[in-house]
Amino acid sequence: MSDNNKISSHSDISSQAKLGNNIEIGPFCQIGPHVTLGDNVKIHSHVVVCGQTSIGNDCEIYPFASLGKIPQVANFVDPDHNSKLIIGANNRIREHVTMHSGTEHGGWISQVGDNGLYMAGSHIAHDCILGDDIIFANNATLGGHCTIGDGAILGGLTAVHQFVRIGRKAFIGGMSGIEHDVIPFGLAIGHRAGLGGLNIVGLKRSGFTREDIHELRAAYQQIFASGGTLQERVDKVAQDYSDNASVVEIVEFIRNESSRALCVPRETKEH
Repeated sequence: MSDNNKISSHSDISSQAKLGNNIEIGPFCQIGPHVTLGDNVKIHSHVVVCGQTSIGNDCEIYPFASLGKIPQVANFVDPDHNSKLIIGANNRIREHVTMHSGTEHGGWISQVGDNGLYMAGSHIAHDCILGDDIIFANNATLGGHCTIGDGAILGGLTAVHQFVRIGRKAFIGGMSGIEHDVIPFGLAIGHRAGLGGLNIVGLKRSGFTREDIHELRAAYQQIFASGGTLQERVDKVAQDYSDNASVVEIVEFIRNESSRALCVPRETKEH
């Protein structure tokens, strides 16, 4: 253990846990024997980190967060302790956040990328794979096996069905129920959410030019037009915008195999 670490004597830290340098751990925390903490990790009071959980450098974890507990799966069995939770660097994990480890069906791994903000009460279920620069507002919740792309934002009280994919830089409005896959750069909102267009604000903040946004919007309108089948329209967009990497990303997202249907505009009847 590094001499630079500041650990409260009121916390229960396993002697087998692997601790980096310059770590702060407040009172009444529990750190299990198979936990790895990177450098400069700050853990406030009343935090539990257990199981085979690794936390990257420069993360900050607030009171009453619970990281690495076993999945909320009926009859879950892991006699060989394969289940893991991997959390990247520079994440802010606020009060009462829960992140669970993986199951055999998902390769035993739940994974969170870098530079995320997970606000109070948000939940990441078993076998979810999250990218970088993600924001979960208060009480945003994922079912198991969800995939969330880089830069996605989930509004407060959002609930995402298991196995749903949310693409890069998508924006999900607060209090939405997401049953279907949301395309990259998409904007979805509603009790049973429909696609409401593109995340224009997010695109502008990410440095997309007016021309970039114009092309994305034109491709979006073509994909979700009323004529022909969805596959025919996607194939046409793939041909027309083959030089536009962002449009190609949307096309590939739609073409990729998924157990969930595609989230579409409300007036579009295809699923």
